[in-house]
Amino acid sequence: MDTKLLELLVCPVTKGPLEYDREAQELISRSARLAYPVKDGIPVLLESDARLMSDEELGL
Repeated sequence: MDTKLLELLVCPVTKGPLEYDREAQELISRSARLAYPVKDGIPVLLESDARLMSDEELGL
């Protein structure tokens, strides 16, 4: 994931920052507790395609 692109992208739900998880190929929104998939290098920022993250995954 290009770092400049990551700086421009925000969570569509909270408008907050996203973190890239290279291993899982996901963009993480901690404030929304959602993980958005990255498919073939393209972020899919649809709430319907995101998965809800657990407390353990978020380190809480």
